[in-house]
Amino acid sequence: MAMSTTTLRLDSDLKGRIEKKLKDTGLSLNAYFTLAARQLDIQGKIPFEIKTPSEKPTQETLDAILLAQAKDEGIIPDDTPSFTNSKKMIEYIKKRAKELE
Repeated sequence: MAMSTTTLRLDSDLKGRIEKKLKDTGLSLNAYFTLAARQLDIQGKIPFEIKTPSEKPTQETLDAILLAQAKDEGIIPDDTPSFTNSKKMIEYIKKRAKELE
């Protein structure tokens, strides 16, 4: 099988981090990319789950989850508005928007 050379550009810090992790598994960077490429060819799809850093909850999200849990448990009063129809919800949103201006 003929081999071809491919040039890959990576952020230096990223390269260092992944080379360290790959070293622990006994793989080189080249071997890892070859493995991933072969699996893409065999499976016909990217052979791993793709995650983005944004999937890690932000502090704001964690705070919102904690607040919701505290309301569910009755630790703090649930002052979250509820609506019986969309018209009332839109009226509430418009009113709150004016208050926040």
